[in-house]
Amino acid sequence: MSQHGSATAREAADILVAGGLVLYPTEGVWGLGCDPRNPAAVRRLLQIKQRPVEKGLILIAADEAQLASFIDMARLDAEQQAAVRASWPGANTWIVPASANAPDWIRGAHSGIAVRVCAQAEVIALCRAFGGALVSTSANFSGQVAPTSRAELDPVLVAEVDAVLAGETGGRKTPSSIRDAASGQILRSPG
Repeated sequence: MSQHGSATAREAADILVAGGLVLYPTEGVWGLGCDPRNPAAVRRLLQIKQRPVEKGLILIAADEAQLASFIDMARLDAEQQAAVRASWPGANTWIVPASANAPDWIRGAHSGIAVRVCAQAEVIALCRAFGGALVSTSANFSGQVAPTSRAELDPVLVAEVDAVLAGETGGRKTPSSIRDAASGQILRSPG
């Protein structure tokens, strides 16, 4: 499989386990991801994106259980937990309290961590094949528009990664919303 070809979920998961970077379709835009527990992979992703570590990164998962070691939902009240869970799976990212195990290179300069249970079939298959949550940032260089189709992926970025997952986005034209679970504040509107 060529890095410019289409990887299956199993092939892409094997690349992630080996410390590689993968492009994949989410509900609205193409994502760039890696193993969140691999600091070298995260550094490489940030370097390619030209994104400072202080900004933090989103984690996506097939289900909440895959996020459990990174988050501390018990620090939210029942109503806050219910609001988060009612929006998943879907294009809804939440800032929730980070667990003591959440790596600094994922949290950035924040005490919380941005997480989402994805509804996109390709992401679910990738997370299940990988066996856990993935880093998810838009598949673009910082400051550029996030690609909503495979055809919009920057060939320079494609050449920098190790695989492109087969599939297309779910049809949304914007990235996920981002909300703070504790305050309810909308940090990024769904567009």
